[in-house]
Amino acid sequence: MLDFLAENNLCGQAILRIVSCGNAIIAELLRLSEFIPAVFRLKDRADQQKYGDIIFDFSYFKGPELWESKLEAKPELQDLDEEFRENNIEIVTRFYLAFQSVHKYIVDLNRYLDDLNEGVYIQQTLETVLLNEDGKQLLCEALYLYGVMLLVIDQKIEGEIRERMLVSYYRYSAARSSADSNMDDICKLLRSTGYCSQPGAKRPPNYPESYFQRVPINETFISMVIGRLRSDDIYNQVSAYPLPEHRSTALTNQAAMLYVILYFEPSILHTHQAKMREIVDKYFPDNWASITISLFLRVISIYMGITVNLADAWEPYKAAKTALNNTLDLSNVREQVKEKDQISKRLINSVTMSERVHTQVQQFLKEGYLREEMVLDNIPRLLNCLRDCNVAIRWLMLHTADLACDPNNKRLRQIKDQILTDSRYNPKILFQLLLDTAQFEFILKEMFKQMLSEKQAKWEHYKKEGSERMTELADVFSGVKPLTRVEKNENLQAWFREISKQILSLNYDDSTAAGRKTVQLIQALEEVQEFHQLESNLQVCQFLADTRKFLHQMIRTINIKEEVLITMQIVGDLSFAWQLIDSFTSIMQESIRVNPSMVTKLRATFLKLASALDLPLLRINQANSPDLLSVSQYYSGELVSYVRKVLQIIPESMFTSLLKIIKLQTHDIIEVPTRLDKDKLRDYAQLGPRYEVAKLTHAISIFTEGILMMKTTLVGIIKVDPKQLLEDGIRKELVKRVAFALHRGLIFNPRAKILGEPSELMPKLKELGAAMDGFHRSFEYIQDYVNIYGLKIWQEEVSRIINYNVEQECNNFLRTKIQDWQSMYQSTHIPIPKFTPVDESVTFIGRLCREILRITDPKMTCHIDQLNTWYDMKTHQEVTSSRLFSEIQTTLGTFGLNGLDRLLCFMIVKELQNFLSMFQKIILRDRTVQDTLKTLMNAVSPLKSIVANSNKIYFSAIAKTQKIWTTYLEAIMKVGQMQILRQQIANELNYSCRFDSKHLAAALENLNKALLADIEAHYQDPSLPYPKEDNTLLYEITAYLEAAGIHNPLNKIYITTKRLPYFPIVNFLFLIAQLPKLQYNKNLGMVCRKPADPVDWPPLVLGLLTLLKQFHSRYTEQFLALIGQFIRSTVEQCTSQKMPEMPADVVGALLFLEDYVRYTKLPRRVAEAHVPNFIFDEFRTVL
Repeated sequence: MLDFLAENNLCGQAILRIVSCGNAIIAELLRLSEFIPAVFRLKDRADQQKYGDIIFDFSYFKGPELWESKLEAKPELQDLDEEFRENNIEIVTRFYLAFQSVHKYIVDLNRYLDDLNEGVYIQQTLETVLLNEDGKQLLCEALYLYGVMLLVIDQKIEGEIRERMLVSYYRYSAARSSADSNMDDICKLLRSTGYCSQPGAKRPPNYPESYFQRVPINETFISMVIGRLRSDDIYNQVSAYPLPEHRSTALTNQAAMLYVILYFEPSILHTHQAKMREIVDKYFPDNWASITISLFLRVISIYMGITVNLADAWEPYKAAKTALNNTLDLSNVREQVKEKDQISKRLINSVTMSERVHTQVQQFLKEGYLREEMVLDNIPRLLNCLRDCNVAIRWLMLHTADLACDPNNKRLRQIKDQILTDSRYNPKILFQLLLDTAQFEFILKEMFKQMLSEKQAKWEHYKKEGSERMTELADVFSGVKPLTRVEKNENLQAWFREISKQILSLNYDDSTAAGRKTVQLIQALEEVQEFHQLESNLQVCQFLADTRKFLHQMIRTINIKEEVLITMQIVGDLSFAWQLIDSFTSIMQESIRVNPSMVTKLRATFLKLASALDLPLLRINQANSPDLLSVSQYYSGELVSYVRKVLQIIPESMFTSLLKIIKLQTHDIIEVPTRLDKDKLRDYAQLGPRYEVAKLTHAISIFTEGILMMKTTLVGIIKVDPKQLLEDGIRKELVKRVAFALHRGLIFNPRAKILGEPSELMPKLKELGAAMDGFHRSFEYIQDYVNIYGLKIWQEEVSRIINYNVEQECNNFLRTKIQDWQSMYQSTHIPIPKFTPVDESVTFIGRLCREILRITDPKMTCHIDQLNTWYDMKTHQEVTSSRLFSEIQTTLGTFGLNGLDRLLCFMIVKELQNFLSMFQKIILRDRTVQDTLKTLMNAVSPLKSIVANSNKIYFSAIAKTQKIWTTYLEAIMKVGQMQILRQQIANELNYSCRFDSKHLAAALENLNKALLADIEAHYQDPSLPYPKEDNTLLYEITAYLEAAGIHNPLNKIYITTKRLPYFPIVNFLFLIAQLPKLQYNKNLGMVCRKPADPVDWPPLVLGLLTLLKQFHSRYTEQFLALIGQFIRSTVEQCTSQKMPEMPADVVGALLFLEDYVRYTKLPRRVAEAHVPNFIFDEFRTVL
């Protein structure tokens, strides 16, 4: 008959594809459960208030039009909804596709069952498939996997979250308009069940059977599958566990399947007492408290061993509860413990040497004990020892786990406490047994693999040696070969030749016949020695003994079978402990801390866990599914993450020692001067502290040695390199500590903001700088002892921390946020920690930026451009200066300054966008203001002319628009303030780049000039080359130039703008409205006249300049022409009225033009085009 899984067997291939798909779906669900956007949980009040009106559960479907109309009524809600869609549509779609695949899975399974019933597959029916070994396995798995999917979804992705995601997907995608969409069916299947995965939560009524029955499944199929699972050992596991007391362990995976599948036919759990009694007696005679549902069956075991408490899970079902009560009786449990205690005492208590199995394992693990001959002679004994160890580990781990019983259930807690007392349970001893068993298993497997690979070669070698010995003996008895006192004997000669031929004729491929014949040959050789009195000749005896030995070796070698390895794989399954192993993490880490070489033993434990990784992929591999890579990557990645978690104790311990070293080096050890007196040598020697440093350094190198003892290991499909693990661990610990230092070091006193107290900025930066310097020095010190590139790691990780925090801070200004899983700076293995915000800023870089903006606020301070310093307007005390940016450079490095600069860019963009909306609101929608501007435009046209009666016209317009200037001034000053800060940052970056990397600075400047020259040449002659659209040169060089401070922030275009009517004249009016608030000082330039009405000149000029830069250059032309006209008209009026002095407003306007030319680096003729030279000459005499 055709093999059920053959490629041309359509029936087998169809069900195999379904089961393969089921495994891939579960992997995807587990993967996605770690990426649920926090906003869908609506846990904190802030999220509820912000998103409560746009995230809906299934109540939305009762009246979608009503909810949508509410949204449309509020433009701000629509805007938020659109932003939410842009940020979450990708992940929501991924979740929806996973949910859809669950529904498609059960639809495909139902269709397959219908096809079987309708005879689509020739000669195949449900009954014949269930008679086939592969067929019954696959059908049982198919139903089991569907049940597991539903349980995983409910446990990992809560009902409310599912509903919110499905509604969001329905609203944001084309699903509502698609005719072939099965959205309704998916929603019906995955609507909330009311189940909560929190410990102690109440279980919903009829759960999970009502959930399992949402999509009807053929009842005959369910009952036949349950029948098969009840009666058959479908995976032939019992052969691996020959002892009757191990039967429940042998059937543990089948028990997990049966536990899930029984929920598809709950009537058995409720009323079929005989069936339940049979099931409990067969599958759960000693698993009284818990069984493990490895998320897959035996064929795909290990991941996410969800522990289920039978006494709790079957509480609502009468028949199941009655059947369990038989094994749950306390006296029964005591007997169970006594029975198990015989094993647990022998196995677990390694202190008492009388415990058989653990002592045996330790005996086996002694150096040189497990030799090839010993292993081959004692295969049954070794396998029995392995079985006993693994059964004891399984039973004790499951029945002592915290997950095994609900803390609210007193009865179960009482039973568990009794178990712990009676078995004298000690987790450390159990862990030691697990380590030793894993090591024992690993050594045995490696030996067997090697013996299997060499099996035929060795067998042939022994055969050849034995045959040659017989040929030599035949020659001896021929009388040709001289051997002491051996007479010629033709009979013996012929006999030995015949034996030699018989040995050569042994066939390796027919191992059974060869084995039988070898035994007969051994007997014949023993008999010949006795009957022919050959004992008297020692040399002949030796030849016969050697030949018998070779024949014995041949029997041993032919008995090396792959079945032993398979049995070891089955017996050594640790999939049940996937979650439970985490409870041993602290014990593992403590063991490593005490003895770093423990890592080599742990390697065997990790491989024992990893061996189960082969199982989840078996069906996917058999089906040649393209999902093989992604599923294996997910599972391997999960296990590698756990390995990293355990081994992270090594970098943690190293850093603890490092901090002590740094403390000693900075506070205790005095630096030895270049010259010192002989009698002071003892004082400078400081033997105590130096010995302490040497001791700590030695401890660090021992930790390094410990982790490097773990060889490169293949965990699933991921190669784990210990050197890389160590480096990643060191990076992770560095990132954790530096990120915490930055977070804690840059938290400012909120009282300073409210009460105007002096800033803590400089002291905090100095303190943080000292901490960062400590980290830097420690890294410099450690790098040689652990063989890593300290400076490279330091720069990479610090830049990553700062860039990530800048990115998160800039998210506030972005409509489409960059999520953690999209960030190029965040990493799974070396995560940058996130901290709860302490104010409006999300991260430390935001707090630093806002503190700088607070202390340099133009309303409170005055910026003196020549000194690069800010002074308090009232007290005239220095607030801060360019030294601030040198301090930031020292503390946070170039990355910190660059990040601050990026954040300021985003803030400027936000301010400019706010300005444009404000301009629309207070100018373009105000009829009075528009009429005033229209009148003024008519009065000043043409711009080349002189305005008659200028004072009256200008000040009349200012008076009518007075109400708009306060808001306008605030916006302009904010932009100007941030531009000054950007200039200061660029200066500091450029200075440090020229000082620290002069060649880089020179190369960048030259490249920049060359590129600009080429671009200018292209615009003059378009036939010359220009970078194409897909060429990233300009984009990439900009990042370098900004990092080196080779750029002018004032030339930057921050936003795209449309034409704005009246824009030049509004800015002109604004400027002359501010001039009376300022006065000219010969030493300081333009300063504020009254501190009560604050205006700071540099932010005002730079703010206006930046604003004009965002628009077409003709607006700037008109603006400058209006200023020139104002100066000419005012001077004309003064001359006619014979006023000797130049008016203050004219001085201010001329100073603005001077500063405009200076800041923009434009030629003077730009200003002189609008103002005659003689006025500038007169103005200079005033200066």
